[in-house]
Amino acid sequence: MSIGFCLWETGAAKWLAINWLVLFKNAPGLVFILGIAFFVMIMTNFIMNVAAIAISLPVALVIAPYLGVTGEVVLFASLVTAGMPFLCLVGAAPNAIAYESGQFSSGEFFLVGIPASLLLMAVVGLFVWLIWPLMGMAIYTS
Repeated sequence: MSIGFCLWETGAAKWLAINWLVLFKNAPGLVFILGIAFFVMIMTNFIMNVAAIAISLPVALVIAPYLGVTGEVVLFASLVTAGMPFLCLVGAAPNAIAYESGQFSSGEFFLVGIPASLLLMAVVGLFVWLIWPLMGMAIYTS
């Protein structure tokens, strides 16, 4: 969390956001939201989920208004994917506990995690595109 705070306080998050904005300037808001969620999902497989959120959200929340996307939808989509590390055993303690049972290998865990991660991204996309707007959540600022 201190890394995220430092990114925000020093202005590094704004600098990164301005430089990364070029990547998304012509992309639809949905692509940006799913891109950030995908980045968090991959990061949370290798580092703690709180660290993945603390590193990515300060930058994403600075970029979001420039693309006409609300910060809340970026936050919720990122939190959903941060809590589901399906690819690597180090992503969450329950993964390591299940691995200790000896019933599967780390390679098998990874192979099963690929479709689970793709399904997760599809579900997040469905929620951003359809479910959250039906529930009254603002996705776009304008």
